[in-house]
Amino acid sequence: MEHFLIANIAPIMFGALVIFLLSGFPVAFSLAANGLFFGLVGIELGLLKPELLQALPNRIFGIMANDTLLAIPFFTFMGLILERSGMAEDLLDTIGQLFGPVRGGVAYAVIFVGALLAATTGVVAASVISMGLISLPVMLRYGYDKRLASGVIAASGTLAQIIPPSLVLIVMADQLGRSVGDMYRAAFLPGLMLTAMYAGYVLALSIFKPKHMPALPLEARNLRQPNGDSGIGSLLVLIAGAIGVSFAFAHLWGASHADLASDKLGIYSAAVGIVSVFVFALANRKFTLGLLSVMAEKVVFVLVPPLTLIFLVLGTIFVGIATPTEGGGMGAMGALLMAMANRRLDFALLKQALGHTTRLSCFVMFILIGSTVFALVFRGVSGDLWVEHLLTSLPGGQTGFLIVVNVMFFLLAFFLDFFELAFILVPLVGPVAHKLGIDLIWFGVLLGVNMQTSFMHPPFGFALFYLRSVAPKEVKTSDIYWGAIPFVCIQVIMVALIIAYPRIVSVEKAVDMEEKLELKIDAPLAEPDAVKDDTDSTSELNFSTDGQATPDQAKPEAKKEEDTTPALHFSTDADPKK
Repeated sequence: MEHFLIANIAPIMFGALVIFLLSGFPVAFSLAANGLFFGLVGIELGLLKPELLQALPNRIFGIMANDTLLAIPFFTFMGLILERSGMAEDLLDTIGQLFGPVRGGVAYAVIFVGALLAATTGVVAASVISMGLISLPVMLRYGYDKRLASGVIAASGTLAQIIPPSLVLIVMADQLGRSVGDMYRAAFLPGLMLTAMYAGYVLALSIFKPKHMPALPLEARNLRQPNGDSGIGSLLVLIAGAIGVSFAFAHLWGASHADLASDKLGIYSAAVGIVSVFVFALANRKFTLGLLSVMAEKVVFVLVPPLTLIFLVLGTIFVGIATPTEGGGMGAMGALLMAMANRRLDFALLKQALGHTTRLSCFVMFILIGSTVFALVFRGVSGDLWVEHLLTSLPGGQTGFLIVVNVMFFLLAFFLDFFELAFILVPLVGPVAHKLGIDLIWFGVLLGVNMQTSFMHPPFGFALFYLRSVAPKEVKTSDIYWGAIPFVCIQVIMVALIIAYPRIVSVEKAVDMEEKLELKIDAPLAEPDAVKDDTDSTSELNFSTDGQATPDQAKPEAKKEEDTTPALHFSTDADPKK
């Protein structure tokens, strides 16, 4: 029995963790208890030394000193403040009016607003609850299919999982040892593609099942001109003007700053175009010029504040002005200012947001500490080597590895939260992916899209629970589950597309920051016919880390009789010293 335990302690430890988690015991304590128990077993069996567990305090202090994790409470606080500042309600009402004449217009509005909320809040619960409270009654009132309405709201809310500033991308970057800013930049295009695929599904349904999503009736469209005109023409002219200003700025600024990267120039140009539109709308309202329709003016004043917040958070991160932590701090301050501008910031709101932020941050930290205890012991019993051998021996090389890992994450997402998946499994599969030559930023985004399904899986998807808590009684739980299944399939298709076309995830060539040191040992052999001096009985050993022999090594001189110690030469300079 003892020999069996020694030979198989790593898989036994992993299986015990799965049993712990399925039993419903809290994840953080399951991880820590499992790690400590098998640590004691390993010490008893002679596999581990007691000194190994003395590394735990340093690891825990390292977690608490991790600046990257500070972004989690900042973005959480920002999302909770924005949820209660009225921004989601204004966005849904205005965009719903904009797309109202189109069949399925409210569904398009929900998807568009879900993407905007994802880019500002980064919190799934805030997006799903806000849109469930505001849009679901409207969609049901005007004859939308219950399953479609539920699925669109739940799926659009989960966009906060992959569109920056996503909390899971912060955790993924920390666990994989990569930059949060690079992870955000790489995930931006897949997030937009997923949004477009949701809209494409709604478009297809509107063609083949038009009765499931009627257009808003005329009496429900209240953003109209006194003469009954919709005012869309004025909005299109305004958008064309903003695009023209952006292109003009890009041309002039790019000509004078030739060394500026194209993505940074695009961000600056978009910011200038948005600001110019907002200034024009302000002037039109202040001086009652009457140049803009009611619809155009409403869209500008509702859309520009969240777009400004997106630039304040993501734009400053992408152009290198701020780190993700600093961007989160600026976003939290911007959310407070927006709530103050809407006159919805009071002490009760602030207290509630701070309470939720503290609870979520503590939840994340406890899971991270528990996973650290588990990982320390698991690696001590060579569990990482067992996982590496298990995954690298799969047929198909990189493709086989990616398929098996994604299927495993997809199945475990039925039972585990994305935080739990990120802290438990990512540290195990990340080193294997790196050894197989897979870029870890690309790998992190791929797993982020996959783990997005954890919010949509019936029957344990958290987005489905959030929606159930605010849905009217006429919407059955089965309607919510059936409505989520097509969007889960869309997310799986997106995972397959990323694997088949890796360029979807824009990963720049990473700079290898590891110092390359070459240890050269020169041990010259004596000539066969040479007669050794009795006093020089030791070989000359020359150590160099620069890959070149030093001048003293190039022409060895005869040793003095009394010098019988080896000559040791150490150098870490790129060039030999003269």
